[in-house]
Amino acid sequence: MSTFTAPKGTYDLLPPSSATFLAIRERIAAPARRAGYGYIETPVFEDVKLFSRGVGESTDIVTKEMFSLTKRGKEDLALRPEGTASVLRAALQANLHKLGNLPVKLWYSGSYYRYERPQAGRYRQFSQVGAEAIGAEDPALDAELIILADDAFRSLGLSNYTLLLNSLGDKQCRPVYRAALIEFLSGLDLDEETRRRAEINPLRVLDDKRESVQEQLVGAPMLRDFLCEDCKAYDEKVRELLTANGVAFTDDPKLVRGLDYYTRTTFEFVHNGLGAQSAIGGGGRYDGLSEMIGGPALPSVGWALGVDRTYLALEAEGVVLDLPAATSVYAVALGEEAKNLLFAKVVELRRAGVATDLAFGVKSIKNAMKSADRSGARFALIAGDRDLAEGVVQLKDMSTGEQSPVALDALVTTLKEKQL
Repeated sequence: MSTFTAPKGTYDLLPPSSATFLAIRERIAAPARRAGYGYIETPVFEDVKLFSRGVGESTDIVTKEMFSLTKRGKEDLALRPEGTASVLRAALQANLHKLGNLPVKLWYSGSYYRYERPQAGRYRQFSQVGAEAIGAEDPALDAELIILADDAFRSLGLSNYTLLLNSLGDKQCRPVYRAALIEFLSGLDLDEETRRRAEINPLRVLDDKRESVQEQLVGAPMLRDFLCEDCKAYDEKVRELLTANGVAFTDDPKLVRGLDYYTRTTFEFVHNGLGAQSAIGGGGRYDGLSEMIGGPALPSVGWALGVDRTYLALEAEGVVLDLPAATSVYAVALGEEAKNLLFAKVVELRRAGVATDLAFGVKSIKNAMKSADRSGARFALIAGDRDLAEGVVQLKDMSTGEQSPVALDALVTTLKEKQL
């Protein structure tokens, strides 16, 4: 038994479940790729101010959950707690917005880090796939991204989830609402920390999950009642496009999510079988974030979908993805000379695009065939001295048990014809 274990709040991703994780990432990314989103990858750590400015000083992410790194005696770096700020920083640094083709469409996949209390569905290292459209203000773009996320979940076979939708207004109408909300909150019995958060961003209080706080929020003013005419029209167009394209949603006037940079369209996908940690993805519009981190005005919208949570959602619904076997052909050699020959054939098959493995270190044909069966291979290749003398190998169909000789020089062609 090893002395070391995975750090608290993390886990090892191992076969065979790792194949499902890879498939989830692929299927989440596929709709975005088809819509013209290009892949981007950013460092796992950034200047801590990128997140304190962009994500927000009042958020739990910044105040409680960021992993800070010490660099030459100064804490000026942090492991990324989310992807949007890093992606926007990278796009600005590379001047992608100046290439003349807006919006800049980017998708990404990776691990993110938050110092949270570990529980089912909440980890200190977690995996997300995200998509961002930078540099355009268009309700059709908001609708496009929401539809892409919905298509991703549907492609995985999920159905027991709900899309929550809200509008957070813009710099024209939100200040009026902010003043009304501050006045309402001033009359509540809130602890000192919550009041401090309310002073920085009162909308954060609406996102407080504690029952003692939520009970007091009954009757709180809702931002929807304060939207300006432009924001109302924008919100109505997003909803119209979603409805026209078969995406159902539920209004949630308290939805603000855990980040301060959102404006106008805000959304979250929640799964009805995951309990407290029900969010499987979400996002929204963040028209002011570029300016917050020192860039030009670049209205943008995006989302991040959780790979870990999606995996749990599949389990909750009993959905098993139909994944191809990792190995199509499994070679079993009887004797050293046969092993040398089959090793060469294994290499040849792999180079021809056929997923092939070889029985290594196996002492008996019985154990070797057990390994072939456990591999999930469709065919087994078996060769001994007699087969070599005749210039053939035995090809066994692992599902039917049928076995027949195949000429060595025709082996690759024969297996390729079987669409492996």
